Amino acid sequence: MKKHFFLSLAFAGLALATTGLNAQTSTWTIDTAHSSANFQIRHMAVSTVRGSIGGVKGTVTLDEKDITKSAVAATLETVTVTTGTEARDKHLKSPDFFDVAKNPQILFKSTAITGTSGSLKLVGDLTLAGVTKSITLDVDGPSAPQKNQKGILISGFSASGKFNRKDFEFGTKSTASPAIGEEVKFTIDVEIDKQP
Repeated sequence: MKKHFFLSLAFAGLALATTGLNAQTSTWTIDTAHSSANFQIRHMAVSTVRGSIGGVKGTVTLDEKDITKSAVAATLETVTVTTGTEARDKHLKSPDFFDVAKNPQILFKSTAITGTSGSLKLVGDLTLAGVTKSITLDVDGPSAPQKNQKGILISGFSASGKFNRKDFEFGTKSTASPAIGEEVKFTIDVEIDKQP
């Protein structure tokens, strides 16, 4: 009898602990209509080409007690890449670069978050054109939550970083490769909606 009593207490305690942990976290989804990624790369070491990629989707699991225990998972649609020049965009979508038919998405999944709100480092695995490497992003935000016109609680943040495209074997088979810089700088701006 005592054994069953103590087992019941143990399970009750576990249930309360789990409830407490769940109360600390909230789930937010990325608002695609108000999110985008922008990038820049040098051309012939004399000018800078800028572009953007849309179709940003994903989820942020926010630990409200300890933001470093939060997590981010996001995707971008490669078919949306645009630099303002049709011929260049067509080349970027080809097998020489993004190969959108084979790699329709760019993937990012966080592996660690350090720092404090307003001065965060977001570390994660970036998958670009089928190659996955770890990158580190500087995060501006998240902003203080507020309700939109529909009464949904929203927030947002910007994450910026850079990587060497050759680490991802990106554009290395293209005849245009020598004319393109190796360092790619980028910024991702996202708006997130809190889920019930």
